[in-house]
Amino acid sequence: MEPLRCATGSSSSSLSSVVSASKASFCGGNVGGRNLVALRSVGTNACFPRRSLSVVRAVDGNSTTTTRTPSAAEEVPTSTPASSKEVEVEVPIEKRYPAFPAVLDINQIMDILPHRFPFLLVDRVIEYNPGQSAVAIKNVTINDNFFPGHFPQRPIMPGVLMVEAMAQVGGIVMLQPDVGGSKETFFFAGVDKVRFRKPVIAGDTLLMKMKLTKLNKRFGVAKMEGQAFVGGELVCEGEFMMALGKAE
Repeated sequence: MEPLRCATGSSSSSLSSVVSASKASFCGGNVGGRNLVALRSVGTNACFPRRSLSVVRAVDGNSTTTTRTPSAAEEVPTSTPASSKEVEVEVPIEKRYPAFPAVLDINQIMDILPHRFPFLLVDRVIEYNPGQSAVAIKNVTINDNFFPGHFPQRPIMPGVLMVEAMAQVGGIVMLQPDVGGSKETFFFAGVDKVRFRKPVIAGDTLLMKMKLTKLNKRFGVAKMEGQAFVGGELVCEGEFMMALGKAE
């Protein structure tokens, strides 16, 4: 431990360490003709604040404890974390949660998919790589026509409709002239390894990711992997098969 330096008048003296503990150390020595013992914390970079330096003074064999403000020579400067200097500014609620981007809006989606109300289950495409992958969202609202029957007391989106919505996102990926067929001859051919992890309820935003894994143009078959999320949690996943064709 470094010696604690004290100043009295114009002269200064060093206090040597006499006792050391895990939390603090005692330093003693002769300063200005008086025997002093000072208490200093160890194990951290911070020393006692200027207002709380404890000094034990020996007077005629008896000791008294006083608290005083150390001089500039005694004070060891401490660094202030940068974070404490930062001023927190509250972000307005309308700017706290950014909206999903609209790579394809609902009108562009309807130009690609043949589905219409009440069976168009894709509201917006937020990432799009034609013939490779797409990420889209479905805003699940209490006004969806399936909620009055599924279920009146607990509005849960049917799992088969989640699968259908994901298949529609797959259709957006595949319905490209140089990849798949036309929307008149594009069909959902099969699904495998589907798992439902969590219920989707009214008020949720269903985020769906579809990726092409295999394409056989000779037989007109495409295989895709799909995942659906709500708030970052996986709610549904599976493998999809699409049947492709050509416009007549």
